[in-house]
Amino acid sequence: MGAPLPRRVALGILAFGGLAAPAYAQTSSRRPGARAPDTRPTVVLDPGHGGRDPGAIGVRGTHEKRIVLATALDLKRRLEATGTCRVGLTRSRDVFIPLSERVAIARRQNAALFVSLHADSAPGARGASVYTLSETASDSLSAALARRENAADAAGGLRLPPVPPEVQRILISMVRQETRQGATRLANLTVGALRPRVPLLPNTHRHAAFAVLKAPDVPSVLVEMGFLSSPEDEAALLRAEHRATLATALAAAVGDYVARPGVGIG
Repeated sequence: MGAPLPRRVALGILAFGGLAAPAYAQTSSRRPGARAPDTRPTVVLDPGHGGRDPGAIGVRGTHEKRIVLATALDLKRRLEATGTCRVGLTRSRDVFIPLSERVAIARRQNAALFVSLHADSAPGARGASVYTLSETASDSLSAALARRENAADAAGGLRLPPVPPEVQRILISMVRQETRQGATRLANLTVGALRPRVPLLPNTHRHAAFAVLKAPDVPSVLVEMGFLSSPEDEAALLRAEHRATLATALAAAVGDYVARPGVGIG
């Protein structure tokens, strides 16, 4: 077999078949005098649950959907204030969005990053944590959380380009490998930013098969900001200053990532 296709070529073929290339890989020509395109990377924030799906409900009756939306809106403001990226939301109000549509929103916007925010429920667990995609969960808690989140609905299938199946497998494998490297790097940056600011779950970077992380061409992480089943975490997440601390840490991690998109996972 000859040398592998450059990733840029692979992304171009995938985009032709329906898998859009990330913002970093796109180029465009413009007419003289036309307004310069906005080439900043797009970050899509995903406040979990919403509408008829409240998510976890805390011991004091706190709904996860409200906590994560408030944090996402704060994080959006902070990221936009830096001017380094464009920011999209899967939802900006209390509505239900299927998991597959959340992934589709990120891909339609050619997102460079996808950050899903949650505050789940798990007996005995306390502290923030970060998850990246793996078909094999890193531990029983991660597996249980993924089952809970995925039960909201089923993730949709991918549209593949009109090329032979063996070529599809090669292209998807190339893009997935770099996507997962990006997700791991973002997870490491996020843990590093959270560590000095908020309590963390032990073994903070974990892995599970969350449906919302399955976009093959968008580095994605799921951030558990804490657990509403923990009275201490619930009380903290109800405080605006604590949510602001979380948003500050996440903005720092995302900012570091988009400022140096080509840096290895380290």
